Amino acid sequence: MLIFMEPLLFIGIIVFALLFFSVLIKSKNVERKIHKKNKYAYTAKSLLMSRTEADFFLKLESAVNERYYVFPQVHLSAILDHRVKGQDWSYAFKHINSKSVDYVLCDKESLEPAYAIELDDYTHNRKDRIERDVEVERMFKQAQLPLVRFNSANISNEGIIQALTNANKGVN
Repeated sequence: MLIFMEPLLFIGIIVFALLFFSVLIKSKNVERKIHKKNKYAYTAKSLLMSRTEADFFLKLESAVNERYYVFPQVHLSAILDHRVKGQDWSYAFKHINSKSVDYVLCDKESLEPAYAIELDDYTHNRKDRIERDVEVERMFKQAQLPLVRFNSANISNEGIIQALTNANKGVN
């Protein structure tokens, strides 16, 4: 009798597990449908970026406007190609999709990205942000696209040009 009970117990556990997971999956699908049907409210922001970033944007544009266009808040997926032979493209895209840089300078003649720029504030001292910054720097170095970091918005036009010149020497 004990021999026949064990298979029945095993089958019972499997049936219970299948029922449990089907209920869990259905509840997740219902939750997704509810969120899809919701009409969320939004308001326009007064600035595309923080006040400090906006002030630096104006300085940056003043310093480089003869040669480069300045694009703010650019996602890495817009400037780094994830379709590299030998890697899983979908995971590579997911890895960069939620990351952005503060500015990208593009050549006015070709629109080719020439520099990525980060304006580091106090948030860049957090552990998670330091790890993110290290990874972003690795990606830009591998892509051979200079990533220039500024720690202050209070920098002169000459200081901006010098930092870009120094960064360009480091890539070649």
